[in-house]
Amino acid sequence: MARPDRPLIVVTASDAATRPDPDAAVRRQQRYVDALTRHGAEAVLVHPAIDAATRAEALATMDGLLLSGGPDIAPERYGRRRLPTDVVDEARDALEAEAWAAAAARALPVLGICRGFQAINVFSGGTLIQHVDGHGGHDGHDGPEAGHPLRVEPGTRLARILFPTNVRGGVVEVNSAHHQGVGSADLAGGLVANARAVSRAGELVEGLETSDGRFVLGMQCHPERSESTPQVFERLFAFFVDAARGPASRR
Repeated sequence: MARPDRPLIVVTASDAATRPDPDAAVRRQQRYVDALTRHGAEAVLVHPAIDAATRAEALATMDGLLLSGGPDIAPERYGRRRLPTDVVDEARDALEAEAWAAAAARALPVLGICRGFQAINVFSGGTLIQHVDGHGGHDGHDGPEAGHPLRVEPGTRLARILFPTNVRGGVVEVNSAHHQGVGSADLAGGLVANARAVSRAGELVEGLETSDGRFVLGMQCHPERSESTPQVFERLFAFFVDAARGPASRR
C-alpha cells in the first residue's frame, strides 16, 4: 500500500506486446506514469497479461484509477455492431470494466484519457461515434501531433482546475489522436460535458465529469503528452493525485 502522501494509482493499459510497435507502446504508457509520479503518486501499470493475483491486489489497494489511451472499445458494449474502422481489444475492455467497478465500489477518483474518456462514458451507459472522418486513429502513433481548439465550459470542475481565476472557462489548443468520439446525444446520464470541440461530425464532447461531486473526469485529448499540451493541464494531474490522497477513512 502506498504512503498516505503518495497515493497508489492504477494505470490500465493494453499489453504492449500485442501492439503494432511494442517499444512505442511502452514509451506511451510511461508518459502516464511520469505525469502521476511528478505530482507525488505511486503509479502501477496493469494490463491484461498480468496474472490474476497481481491484478486483484492492485485493484484492491488502489487509491485512484487512470484509464489510459489505446484501441477502440468493442461496440457491442454500447449496443452497436462492429464496423471495419473498429480496432478493438476485448481483453482490455474486460480489465477496465473490472477496474471501473472496483473504483466505483469505493468511490475512488478516476481520470480517463482518450480511450479512457470514452470508456467512462460507455461504462456509465453512454455510446460513441464510431468513426470521425479526418481524425487520427487508435492511439498508434508516436510522432508529431495534430491539434485543435478546445472550449472549456464555464462553471465546470475542469474550468476551475485549469482556469482558477477565470470563471468563464477558456479556449486551449490540444492535441488530437482519436478517430472515435462522443456527441452530445451520446453522453451518459449523470455525466456533464466540460469541454467541446468542432469536427467533421459536428460538435463533439471532448471532456466530461460527474454531476454528483465525485472526482470522475475524462479528456479526449492526451494531456500526458506535455510537448503538445498547454502547461495548464499539469494542474489536472496535480488535482487528480490530490483527490487520490482522499480521506484517510477510505484506505
